[in-house]
Amino acid sequence: MAGVEGRVALVTGAGRGIGKATTELLTARGARVMAIARSEAELAALGVEYTVADLGTLEGCTLAVEETAGRLGPVEIFVCNHGIGSAHEKVIWEQDPDVWYESMRINLDGPFHMSRLLMPGMVEQSYGRMVYTSSTAARFAEAAGSAYNCSKTGLLGLMWSVAQDGGAYGITSNAVLPGWVRTEMAERSARAEARDRGISPEEIWKERNAMYLPGRVAEPREVAEMIAFLASEESSGVSGQAITVALGNAA
Repeated sequence: MAGVEGRVALVTGAGRGIGKATTELLTARGARVMAIARSEAELAALGVEYTVADLGTLEGCTLAVEETAGRLGPVEIFVCNHGIGSAHEKVIWEQDPDVWYESMRINLDGPFHMSRLLMPGMVEQSYGRMVYTSSTAARFAEAAGSAYNCSKTGLLGLMWSVAQDGGAYGITSNAVLPGWVRTEMAERSARAEARDRGISPEEIWKERNAMYLPGRVAEPREVAEMIAFLASEESSGVSGQAITVALGNAA
């Protein structure tokens, strides 16, 4: 896809799962990618430029943006993929407020700071692609996941706001909403649910596979393909959209 060739892309949560698949795909299609995550070992294995940063803090977000601009140039593509899951959450009346605050800090505050820091450069160059990884949980809440559900719903609000504010400057803003994808975050969730129910993680995955029409969950690469399209020049007519990537299922 020529639409990302030579473009500077900043991908968060790049060390594993959907972020890793997206980094590999954009790189293969000619983008110059800065990968951001908290694990240096995972980032170093990607073979691209990387920065270790905690995107749950303003300082970490600032570091990620400044390092990318200093080493690769102005950011033209932002893939906001980092996040914390819901494996440690409880039903809302038992929920620890600190769990809520942590989820909001990582899943919503970080994306806000990154967007706020990146938008001036995109406005100046009259070009930008902003892609956010939300979740089907933003539309169909999961049980015992109030912090995750609300943070992923809030991320859609941010995406729509960026689409409105950036639209006059050649900036598009969209979100992908994956269902279950077999990533390390989802594996942690499966192990936690398996413990609670007294069954094996593989039994959890059998149940999750059965939720989808093909009898399997999506692969990280399948989500990355949609992200790569939304990050491309060819997607110029698409903005303010929340696109479900869940093998034909709504949730």
